[in-house]
Amino acid sequence: MSLIFYRRYILLYLIKIYTKYFTLPKRGAFHYIAKPFKIEEVKLAIKQAIQDRVSTISTKGSILCFAGPSGTGKTSIGKSIADALGRKFARISLGGIKDEAEIRGHRRTYAGAKPGRIIEEIRRTGVANPVLMLDEVDKICQDFKGDPASALLEALDPEQNYAFIDHYLDVPFDLSGVMFIVTANIPDNIQPALFDRMEVIEFSGYTEEEKKNIALKHLIPKQITEQGLTEFPPNFTEEAILKIIQEYTREAGIRNLERMIATICRKIATEVVKNNMPRNSIIITPEVVEKYLGPRRYYFEVADAKNRVGVVTGLVWTETGGDIIFVEVAKMKGKRELILTGSLGNIMKESAQAALSYIKSNAYVFGISEDVFENQDIHIHVPAGAIPKDGPSAGATIAIALISLFTNRPARRDVAVTGELTLSGRVLPVGGIKEKILAAKRAGVKTVIIPHRNKVDIENLPEDFKQNLEILFMEKIEDVIDKVLI
Repeated sequence: MSLIFYRRYILLYLIKIYTKYFTLPKRGAFHYIAKPFKIEEVKLAIKQAIQDRVSTISTKGSILCFAGPSGTGKTSIGKSIADALGRKFARISLGGIKDEAEIRGHRRTYAGAKPGRIIEEIRRTGVANPVLMLDEVDKICQDFKGDPASALLEALDPEQNYAFIDHYLDVPFDLSGVMFIVTANIPDNIQPALFDRMEVIEFSGYTEEEKKNIALKHLIPKQITEQGLTEFPPNFTEEAILKIIQEYTREAGIRNLERMIATICRKIATEVVKNNMPRNSIIITPEVVEKYLGPRRYYFEVADAKNRVGVVTGLVWTETGGDIIFVEVAKMKGKRELILTGSLGNIMKESAQAALSYIKSNAYVFGISEDVFENQDIHIHVPAGAIPKDGPSAGATIAIALISLFTNRPARRDVAVTGELTLSGRVLPVGGIKEKILAAKRAGVKTVIIPHRNKVDIENLPEDFKQNLEILFMEKIEDVIDKVLI
């Protein structure tokens, strides 16, 4: 008994010493990625989660779930965590998996049986405690072969995975030493029982300033090395990088930005090889960017557009980040029908019907004659028509577009609106506020109007997110009519 006691005492003492001097950001690429690009909340949450695991004897802990748009560095930070902890890293892509045997393995009675992906990756790494990243967990499918998401419950649950049963091994295997990290674009699509076992860390899109810093410190040096330009590296000016960001990419992450930089570097390398360009003092200016990438691909729709009657700017949230939409409304002689086009989902169609009903029942409040609804068809369209759209957050935008149509007051295109509308006129909170704010800034919006109950989301945003942007709050549609309509 005394020997066991002293062993435990020594182990506790060593862990205490280790955690006292353990500071995660001083090691590996994790410090390089997290600090310069202002993802302090993400870095702090990851630090706390990891220190909780290493500061206790038990290896049990919550599963980290990195949720956010593609291209925002979720997988890269997973690799950096493994480097910082000195562990081996393995990645499993779960997108499109339908068969439960991909997780639990096949029974050895079947021909071609093999272990599941988790056991296979542990065997490949050769250690029992790797950092194992499960990518795209929100895209797991389900069919007659079983539900892989349910099979993951035993593997990810800290109370069960110390005795994980793979059908091929058919003996308990201890997964408690494995650090699982899960990634998803839309966490709401994850099975509820599985989602309950995760600690979600939100990854938002990058601002233009952050993209510029990432390009200067990481993307450009990387592409210069990969394209063989290390002996005569081109010098990208800040104006050239901003031109690429604003006119040639439209994304929450940085993947397309890296592709554009790679395209420029490849064309420079080709010209250098052909001796059409001097090997020194290659400066990339905005004019040179247009020479290599061609005419601009994206425009500021808001800044370049006119104010129109029945057209209101809205904000949406997709798995690739935030974006803007334009809700267009028209009326014509008809039989009081409501026409909805633009590849709208059921929820968005119901939001349009609710908005019209609210306007009809409160026409006197907005100075609308009830006679205008007689013998009139109302057509609501949301471009682009080929892109599916759904969700309740366009309800307030549709209502303001209808008011603009019936009062003949143009709507300001540089004002964007988001919020769910009820039949009583209340505006309910919506999700993805941070991504929508970023989309508004990219599109040149000057004023954003959001539900009052989303005020807490704005208070938590960094100051550079809100710079040069007026943010207003509404509890009812009547609160903001004069802000949107001229």
